Amino acid sequence: MNYSIDVSLEQNEEFSAFLKHKIREYNNEHSIHHREIRKEGSIQPINIIVLDNDKQWIGGISAEVYWHWVEIHDFWLREEYRGKGLGQLLLHKAETIAKEKGATKALLTTYEFQARLFYELHQYRVVGKISDYPPGSTYFTMVKAFV
Repeated sequence: MNYSIDVSLEQNEEFSAFLKHKIREYNNEHSIHHREIRKEGSIQPINIIVLDNDKQWIGGISAEVYWHWVEIHDFWLREEYRGKGLGQLLLHKAETIAKEKGATKALLTTYEFQARLFYELHQYRVVGKISDYPPGSTYFTMVKAFV
């Protein structure tokens, strides 16, 4: 077996795409769940958009339902709208929609300086923790079962 090793310290989109393609092929071969998720319509998006009186975006939630889970990717509100119950309303709405789409669990990530306590108040629990990422902070993976 002959090979050589090259090191590049620059972005290489073509190489990144190659690796992603090969990992996807491997996952598809070894996991029915990965194969099924690639089918059209398997991933069900949820976007809850909050607008002000001028129809300007002030925040919302973007999530996806697949594998009977909802993965909350992004959840943000403009500062002046926080602490007034709107976040709780949006999270509950996203969870309700996800359950209607077949989700039985929720997954999200957050940093300690973001919303860990907010999620814990809504029955999310920490299942993963990376300390000092970024330096001086902690990164959390959180889940909630819809039972």
